[in-house]
Amino acid sequence: MQLSKRARRMERNHKLQKKPALNLVSLMDIFTILVFFLLVNSSNTQQLPSAKDLTLPSSIATKAPKETVVIVITRDDILVQGRRVATIAELQSSEEETIPALNKELEYQASLGFISPVNEKAGRAVTIMGDENIPYALVRKILKTCQQANYRKIAFAANQKAKSKS
Repeated sequence: MQLSKRARRMERNHKLQKKPALNLVSLMDIFTILVFFLLVNSSNTQQLPSAKDLTLPSSIATKAPKETVVIVITRDDILVQGRRVATIAELQSSEEETIPALNKELEYQASLGFISPVNEKAGRAVTIMGDENIPYALVRKILKTCQQANYRKIAFAANQKAKSKS
């Protein structure tokens, strides 16, 4: 069957107006590379929790902290992994050498099994983030409590100072 001139012209016009299909292969390649880049670069650093009412002391140590249980000592509270355990006012009025609530929370963190010790003699690891103005008596109570809960590898978090050029 023969098409009229108008029908042929309309058919040709419709062929010209067809949009090309979107090529998703190159778009998928770009996103795959982006995902791998973000995965590789994000796992390199560990972020310690930050508190606005906490001022860390300064240090020139260059060793990066390992992922451990984190005890945060603010001006008002003691937090373990972000959970409030006790207040500073309670602890300063207490005559006990250890902190029972902290001991209970550390035992709970150990029972979760996320952070296990290399061997029982060395003990578990813990990072203490303490305000630079907390009293030493309070730090001593916390250290004694950590020792009783078999947390013997203790690291103190500090702000890293730039090394002075000598």
